[in-house]
Amino acid sequence: MNKPQTQPDGVRLQKVLAQAGVASRRAAEELIAAGRVSVDGKIVREMGRRVDPDTAVVHVDGSRIVLREDLVHLALNKPRGMLSTMSDDRGRPCVGNLVADRTERLFHVGRLDADTEGLLLLTNDGDLGHRLMHPSFEVEKTYLAEVAGQLPRDLGKRLRAGVELEDGPVTVHSFRLVDSHAGRSMIELVLHEGRKHVVRRLMDEVGFPVQRLVRTAIADVRLGDQRPGRIRPLNRPEVGALYRAVGM
Repeated sequence: MNKPQTQPDGVRLQKVLAQAGVASRRAAEELIAAGRVSVDGKIVREMGRRVDPDTAVVHVDGSRIVLREDLVHLALNKPRGMLSTMSDDRGRPCVGNLVADRTERLFHVGRLDADTEGLLLLTNDGDLGHRLMHPSFEVEKTYLAEVAGQLPRDLGKRLRAGVELEDGPVTVHSFRLVDSHAGRSMIELVLHEGRKHVVRRLMDEVGFPVQRLVRTAIADVRLGDQRPGRIRPLNRPEVGALYRAVGM
């Protein structure tokens, strides 16, 4: 009786790239030949290379490619009044209600308080989610804040220099006045941290309490014109940008 032939371990790299939606197999072969694909940190040029999609770390042009089909990365525009929790024993509206019919076990990456709107990421990618939340990776978060009053011209300079809060100083990476009319101002703030209520506490400290707050971006993932309460899957460049932001 003949022994069954054993299959080489792994899947051909060009097939893996095609299945991940990077390019057709033929185009993937051209990417490999051009030295634009790396596996586990090393450039690969040979066409016969096989990889394990569950463990291999593959980059194309420096961007991480998600190979595992079970990983989910979603963007939610969290409405005002909704809790950033997956369940609530008091029956209040929460993020978990919006994904209750999904089979994956998802979690939210960080939080937005109930009165804050905007971009919230949902995923089952534990390694990425942990890094995005960890302060040591200093992932940029962008907010639009509406405040009452006319802002002094030196406010941006003061925020960029750092403001002392009760749990330590906070520094704004960038500040921009978006609009000002009828005694109200709209400002854009970019921070590298996510301490609880940090934007509201920061603006309280400088004398301009926030009337409305929307998170519009996390790293290079942007809210755009996504409507409140809507969820969308992140596209491949967006997922790659998140991996890049945390050094994966």
